[in-house]
Amino acid sequence: MKPELTDSRRLTGANLFWEHPSAIIDAESDGPVDELIKAWELAAGQLLDSVGHSGEQTCYRAWQGGVSLLISAPIDVLYSMCELNEAAWDMAMHACGWGVPQDLSELVPRLNRLFDEERNPALLALQQAARNYGVPFLWDDDEVSIGYGKTTLSWPPDKLPRPDQIDWNAIGSIPVAMVTGTNGKSTTVRMTASILSAAGLCTGLTSTDFIRVGDRMIDRGDYSGTGGARTLMRQKDVEVAVLEVARGGLLRRGLGVERADVAVVTNVAADHLGDYGINSVAELIPAKFIVRRALGANAPLVLNADDAGVVAYAAGLDNCLAWFSLDPGNERVRQGLLDGESACFLEEGWLVSARGDERRRVVHVDQVPATRGGSARYNISNALAAVSTALALGVSDDAIRQGLASFRGDEADNPGRGNWFECEISTEEGSGPVKILVDFAHNEHGMLALADMVLATPSERIVLLIGQAGDRLDQDIADLVSAACSVAPDRLLVAELPGYERGRAPFEVPGLISREAIGAGIPAQAVEICGSPVEATARALEDARPGDLIVLLALTQREEALELVRRFIGNSHG
Repeated sequence: MKPELTDSRRLTGANLFWEHPSAIIDAESDGPVDELIKAWELAAGQLLDSVGHSGEQTCYRAWQGGVSLLISAPIDVLYSMCELNEAAWDMAMHACGWGVPQDLSELVPRLNRLFDEERNPALLALQQAARNYGVPFLWDDDEVSIGYGKTTLSWPPDKLPRPDQIDWNAIGSIPVAMVTGTNGKSTTVRMTASILSAAGLCTGLTSTDFIRVGDRMIDRGDYSGTGGARTLMRQKDVEVAVLEVARGGLLRRGLGVERADVAVVTNVAADHLGDYGINSVAELIPAKFIVRRALGANAPLVLNADDAGVVAYAAGLDNCLAWFSLDPGNERVRQGLLDGESACFLEEGWLVSARGDERRRVVHVDQVPATRGGSARYNISNALAAVSTALALGVSDDAIRQGLASFRGDEADNPGRGNWFECEISTEEGSGPVKILVDFAHNEHGMLALADMVLATPSERIVLLIGQAGDRLDQDIADLVSAACSVAPDRLLVAELPGYERGRAPFEVPGLISREAIGAGIPAQAVEICGSPVEATARALEDARPGDLIVLLALTQREEALELVRRFIGNSHG
């Protein structure tokens, strides 16, 4: 099969490959790519010479089924460099026996025109001055800014001042924390923000659900990428920032900010495999660790010592490391403490902070409502990550206790993640409690963590709603279903996710989930396919019985599902 170019984009910040902003193309190929890479490197070098950018660098990453090809670029000509990269690809394809020859007498003048039209010397001058003065610099197509928080100054890209027109002594920064991982990052961000707010700081956060500063909602939506980070850092009232950093944004654009004071990797597990040439957990781990590129020499990288892949990858890093673990005897924690690293771990119900031989109890799990008395172990892990982050930012133990106590993990402060509801209902069979859990578990790792809590919760019957987006691999969906079936649901409602078929036929994914569940031992008559999460939620609540534990994995239509739950609770009290 002829290699096919599948994506061409800008990497605007530090990324999986290096710290340089770059033009990148991804291409699929079912055969060897060595000859194609060599031809591309030759073509890229020729074109870079032709447009006066011979100093730029190239790099590549070959992966199973394809290759990624990068050319570094100044930030003012990234679009033009994407055009050049695509032209180099076309030239390489022809050199390898595919495609048509390029007319360089037409191509080179066109590229030169593009570069000339895009160049913005004032942008580069401002970027360099910011580096010289050691102040933050942010840029995008609509806005260029220096400084964070109250000292931020912003301009349109075509109306930039000269560096000598700026009072650089008045430009400052704020503390920044980054949180990434497969599961738990949203909750960790919000726990950390609660702690920082308890410390008296006007705290800003970005997440997959919103951007918020203090109690002020900036916007709702998925802002776990570069755009959300830039928007938050330009808010005049933010004093400290906690950024959720998702895999998609890291691979599509790179880091949204250049520097952070602490970064966290909660865990790395199979999720979204197959995107951007990331086909395995082993390949996903370096992608999550991109956040470490934002850290200075003494800024800690906070890592989950219970994640074997994270521990193995960290062995080759030169970052300042801090660890967290649910196991006080964790070998990596023990060795880290011997090496002078810091750690937070669970010991006899306490979240303990340690460095070297020093130990101190910070807060008991009973004082952290989101852990549900310790039964929600995944939230203990998230709390340990949040404590580690807060300590790295110099927050007191008192503020940590207060912040974790005020973070209840309910729909108000952590919507759709570990939200518990309970009420009494009466039916023909009698009266009794119904417990409802709304959560976002969407992969095997997250589902197994949730299953531990579900199985520890007394119930007469377990009703489970499950669904998945169509862009997951069949094996990933099968693994999710296997983990879900470990709770042995008495009723399984399988929801189609309208708008998230992502290349699959309607109801293809629910059909796959149903077959996997039945194959795992769930009786066929207990499995029901629904047209949407809202429809499935309505059916679960309509058929609720005393003693039920209803687990709603509302991956989409979450607000609508929560509203149905609220009405159900309200009617039960009516």
